Amino acid sequence: MSRTAALSSFVESAPPGELTDVTKAIKSILGDDSLHSELTPAFEKYNESQFATVKLPGGSTEVLVSEHNRLGDGRYYDVESQSSFEFDHSTQRASNVQSYVLDSNHADLVKSLVKSLSNHTSEHYPKSSLGVYPIEDDTQLAILTVANKYSPSNFWNGRWRSSYIYDPSSGSLTGSIKVDVHYYEDGNVRLLTNKNVSASLGANATATEIVRQIAVAEKKYQEDLNKAFASLSEGAFKALRRQLPITRQKIEWEKISGYRVGQDIGGGRSR
Repeated sequence: MSRTAALSSFVESAPPGELTDVTKAIKSILGDDSLHSELTPAFEKYNESQFATVKLPGGSTEVLVSEHNRLGDGRYYDVESQSSFEFDHSTQRASNVQSYVLDSNHADLVKSLVKSLSNHTSEHYPKSSLGVYPIEDDTQLAILTVANKYSPSNFWNGRWRSSYIYDPSSGSLTGSIKVDVHYYEDGNVRLLTNKNVSASLGANATATEIVRQIAVAEKKYQEDLNKAFASLSEGAFKALRRQLPITRQKIEWEKISGYRVGQDIGGGRSR
């Protein structure tokens, strides 16, 4: 594996909200601050696959960066704000905002989906960004949602991504839900999940019907995750530790000197 490929693999596997930290660590280890050009393709792949979000200059909401709204030459577009922008993948900043009018036979459905999906995400996610984009020569629609929650002061960060492809002619809806959570206090624990979703809505379904199906799939997956966590807590994780000492009695720490272990630690008589 070449150096560039090895470094790119670190970038592309960076946990949510930690791309800057990973990049700094790479520079520190190699003692090289001029890595941006070498890693630009990896930054681009990471940002697009992770649905990076960015505030446009003068804007108040964050818009998505993905392969589905890529225009080329480092530019992307946003349906809701009717604008296009340049995006620097190494600094994750937007610039050079211009007006952009969506040219699609499904423009009305796209706008309706943006509105319905916005209602859904605002109800179920504390902070999220979304996008709906015509793809495959305007024959299909990509429906994307990303919700980030970062708490580096408490040593954890997390990201929810859902992406669906809707075919207006057949009414098929396919996609996936991905959850990525990283805990790193005194160690590293990372949750990576991928749930495939498929449904048939019938041709020319309305935006409300499409988003309702999405809401059903995401609610069920959230419930499945909660059940899995409860099962781990009561099963596998619980089995990893002994809840009581071999005597089946809780240790009274104020009387620790009366225990054999306390005598041993204190240099007292042991049997």
